[in-house]
Amino acid sequence: MLIQFLSVLRRWGLLACTLALLAPSAMAKSTEVILVFGDSLSAGYGIAQQQAWPALLEQKLQQQGRPMRVVNASVSGETTAGGLTRFPAALKQHRPRWVILALGANDGLRGLPVSAMQNNLRQMIQAARQAGAKVHLVGMQMPPNYGADYTRQFAAVFPALAKQYQLSLSPFLLAPVIQTPSYFQADQLHPTAAAQPLLLNYVLQNFKP
Repeated sequence: MLIQFLSVLRRWGLLACTLALLAPSAMAKSTEVILVFGDSLSAGYGIAQQQAWPALLEQKLQQQGRPMRVVNASVSGETTAGGLTRFPAALKQHRPRWVILALGANDGLRGLPVSAMQNNLRQMIQAARQAGAKVHLVGMQMPPNYGADYTRQFAAVFPALAKQYQLSLSPFLLAPVIQTPSYFQADQLHPTAAAQPLLLNYVLQNFKP
């Protein structure tokens, strides 16, 4: 009996050690994920990755005692069509609790049909919801040289989708910096590192994870 009892203790001891080793990994997996899915404006084009506003978002949440993991799956040059092809795999891989959807700028710069952009965004919103994720939509606007009709229709897509699906919305990501040329890199398209905290604060005005 004593030998059997000692054998049971050894097995339990091994089990306890195994659980102790697995605990950090399990905790890491249970941390809620925010998936930022955008283009170069969110990817940190021209600056260090840790300076981009999605990285600053994770830092800010940790400082507030909310240790969420922010996955920045943004790709420079991405259109909504390209994002739509990548989106299902990103949802499956990261299993986010929230998705910050910040695509559309490259559709506008290329003059792509607004209706196609809207449909692509709609499909991503629906896919995120089916995967159990909440969506925060980040909008964009085009400069007036694209024509009054196009710029108006383009800008209207984001609030229309937000209303249809009852999403939180940041109407225009560049709103806090667009009037200050010094907040842009030499190409006058991409925000500098100094602009990133302003972009983050703008997103957080309506994004409440």
